[in-house]
Amino acid sequence: MSITAERKQALMTEFATAKGDTGSPEVQVAILSERIKNLTEHFKDHKKDNHSRRGLLALVSQRRRLLDYLKGKDEGRYSTLIEKLGLRR
Repeated sequence: MSITAERKQALMTEFATAKGDTGSPEVQVAILSERIKNLTEHFKDHKKDNHSRRGLLALVSQRRRLLDYLKGKDEGRYSTLIEKLGLRR
């Protein structure tokens, strides 16, 4: 259900705004989106796993807060990020 270290590193290099960037909203949203995608795949087989579903809702809320922050701070970065990730809204 979690992502591998190699995949996480690949996401960091792809969405980093500067060299060595690991904490920008873009990187955080990309990592959260990957974890959310993995959990939704998990729920296709394990429909009654409500404990993990609660964690999924927390991840979605955290991603939403980061996206709202980024939208308020810089609309251009927000729009390019949701376009790259394929998020709707």
